[in-house]
Amino acid sequence: MDSSIGIQGKDFVILAADGSASQGGFLMYRKDVDKILPMSEKQILATVGSASDREVFSEYIQKNLRLYELENQIHMSTFGLANFIRKELAIALRRAPYQTNLLLGGTDDSEGPALFWIDYLATLQKVKFGAHGYGAFFVLSILDKEWKEDLTEEEALDVLRKCIAEIHTRLALAAPEWTVKVVDSNGIRVVEL
Repeated sequence: MDSSIGIQGKDFVILAADGSASQGGFLMYRKDVDKILPMSEKQILATVGSASDREVFSEYIQKNLRLYELENQIHMSTFGLANFIRKELAIALRRAPYQTNLLLGGTDDSEGPALFWIDYLATLQKVKFGAHGYGAFFVLSILDKEWKEDLTEEEALDVLRKCIAEIHTRLALAAPEWTVKVVDSNGIRVVEL
């Protein structure tokens, strides 16, 4: 049962995604999939949805971002990348839509940390916290209650632990493995819960 969670803190963004790869939501064939891809040195993308669409679309975005940087000799901001992703989803929506929902997190020297919520219908919203998948039904209230303006990394990890515990309590098919990544001014790193 796909789930992803994102939290923006005062100088970082944390993204977490379960490790399940399933077919139709009932047949789980892997429990250790890393659904959080690095887009650049300071941008990460958490994906939820059908395995093929999730992987194809995220790799397409990753490669096109690299091409943009090589051609223009400039780094795309997180805001710019979010809008590029939204545009590509909107174009695909009219031909062959990608069944994938995304959380984009990143930090820019000028703009600071940013978290964007993007769904398969090309809806884009800048948020302080967000979630996708079945787990979103259970964790958005926790995130709403626990999030505060100057959230530290340790406080955000505590909130994330509460969210994952709630998903394990409420979802019978919740994946035991979670990948958690933090992006800040120093880059991307994996965090153990």
